[in-house]
Amino acid sequence: MIYTITLNPALDRTIWIQRIREDVSNRILEEKSFAGGKSIDVSKVLKNLGVENTALGFVGGFAGRELEGRLLNEGIQSDFVRVSGETRTNIIIHEKETGKQLAFNARGPEIKPSELMQFIEQLESLPCAQVVAIGGSLPPGINPEIYRKIIAVVKRCQAKIVLDVDGEALRQGIKAHPNIIKPNIHELSELVGRELKEMDEIIAAAREINRQGVEIVLVSMGAKGILLVSSGRVYLAVPPAVDVESTIGAGDSSVAGFISGLVQGKDLKDCLIYAAAAGTATTLRQGTALCQKDDFLLLVPQVKLSVLFGEEK
Repeated sequence: MIYTITLNPALDRTIWIQRIREDVSNRILEEKSFAGGKSIDVSKVLKNLGVENTALGFVGGFAGRELEGRLLNEGIQSDFVRVSGETRTNIIIHEKETGKQLAFNARGPEIKPSELMQFIEQLESLPCAQVVAIGGSLPPGINPEIYRKIIAVVKRCQAKIVLDVDGEALRQGIKAHPNIIKPNIHELSELVGRELKEMDEIIAAAREINRQGVEIVLVSMGAKGILLVSSGRVYLAVPPAVDVESTIGAGDSSVAGFISGLVQGKDLKDCLIYAAAAGTATTLRQGTALCQKDDFLLLVPQVKLSVLFGEEK
């Protein structure tokens, strides 16, 4: 079983206009809504790649019901804790004339202590998982310490834990020793307290995190690829150049690609190739549409893997 945990999911309302103009009515050319949130995106891409999974977290109100319904229509199982507040709605605006993309992310509903404990009790009672992916922002009312608690609960079954959060949540989360984290360069720089530019600096920072008990650090670097740093191994997967339609959800798709490799028993090099291919496949799609299997399969053989340190260096 694969679980994904999104504590602050959202409906992503995506709007296309020709160009934003001040003091006039801006006509909407097209609009769509998607179930969103970091690990929600992981669930969707896993499903697209043929990996069954169950989405967990909090939902509330009409927006929450729509989010559940959209996941159900995509064939994704969910088992959310219902809360008294309303699931947030994010607004993403695309300017067709300029190619610019504007995102307005809402805070989300405040989670009551009783609702939080209901989630923890649910997590404790679930069947053991092979992999658990945890990601996204925290809703109001929840302390970043929650990630340490979630990881501790999940670890009772020896599941592999993938943590994709940032800031204080990431600092607290790594204290519980997740197996894998996936920061981008900015998030890794913030975590270690210094700006990282050169590859040697990035690798050294990732190794610091390894020494804190995190087995694998995946560092996403956009078009430059994804770096994997683990004990005795440093790999870099660089995807082919593509015409980018949108970068929304690319990092989440990379997490899903990596997990899909893990559950198939692939070695770390192939898992990293899958991560780069899935992330790049998402950039081919408009708005918040995500990696499709056909695109993923075409990209996998085009990803260039380099062994920067390890058995084949």
